[in-house]
Amino acid sequence: MTQPPKRPAAPNLNKGVLHPRNRHQGRYDFAKMIKACPELAPFVIINPYGKQSIDFANPAAVKVFNRALLRQYYGIAHWDIPEGYLCPPIPGRADYVHSLADLLTERNEGIVPRGAMIKALDIGVGANCIYPLIGHHEYGWHFVGADIDATALASAKTILQGNQLTKAISLRQQTEQNRTFRNIIAPDDRFDITLCNPPFHTSLEEARSGSQRKWKNLGKLDPKRKLPVLNFGGQGAELWCKGGEARFVRTLAEDSACYGPQVFWFSTLVSKVSNVDSLVAALKQVHAVDIRTIDMSQGQKRSRLVAWTFLSPDAQDQWRRTRWIKNAD
Repeated sequence: MTQPPKRPAAPNLNKGVLHPRNRHQGRYDFAKMIKACPELAPFVIINPYGKQSIDFANPAAVKVFNRALLRQYYGIAHWDIPEGYLCPPIPGRADYVHSLADLLTERNEGIVPRGAMIKALDIGVGANCIYPLIGHHEYGWHFVGADIDATALASAKTILQGNQLTKAISLRQQTEQNRTFRNIIAPDDRFDITLCNPPFHTSLEEARSGSQRKWKNLGKLDPKRKLPVLNFGGQGAELWCKGGEARFVRTLAEDSACYGPQVFWFSTLVSKVSNVDSLVAALKQVHAVDIRTIDMSQGQKRSRLVAWTFLSPDAQDQWRRTRWIKNAD
């Protein structure tokens, strides 16, 4: 008797070596997600492996999926973004936040610093406001989100107002192209960490080409389907800048040197591995005291974050004594 062919093993939607504190371990429980966010139900499909999933080539599905994740795991009741703006993969964004918490833990006797005494700055907060939402929920940190796009900031403001988070997370607008920390960090500011997810591409045309490749990969099971132009949304400043990621992170490094005493750890994601060496070289030129590269993995995607500080070990200990311990009392 001929046996029916076995279905291939279902891939895990969020597999990868996620940080141990990352909430997105294992397969997603769609029943719980739908209970938390009923509007997800119409977007749930059965994939070729016989498992529940969503159509990741459908922008509306991806946005509602993110809304459900934020509602279930982070208590975010109201979340939306304007059409065409970046809709980020949440597990990877959470890994970045947890990795930065580990850096702070090193100078805090193995204890993760929590509470509003920890100040974080998100360069390029975007319309989605993802890093502040995750960081505040997980650790109670106070965030400042900065962006050059007024529409993105208006969207982020709406999210904060809808979740009563305006005291925990504030927003600032960058007024100058090709600047990162200048115009954002005030003389009396002190930040324990900074985050950044740089624009990757060198032009709009390059961004569209890369996005089309990703869409085709997502839709390869159905070659007849018509795919959107851009991958998961994204406006100009989110996707590309002159010189691309390589130039942006060099500018980030150069600008950071002017604010070294005001920040404990600077950091940025680096998507292209070849840009890591040039960033590290730029950081050495501006005399960063400690430079770290931390690899991260989410499914098939590999990325890394680079973190650096201008504070000596003695200055780091002084920072902890005067800012963390004193403010915790």
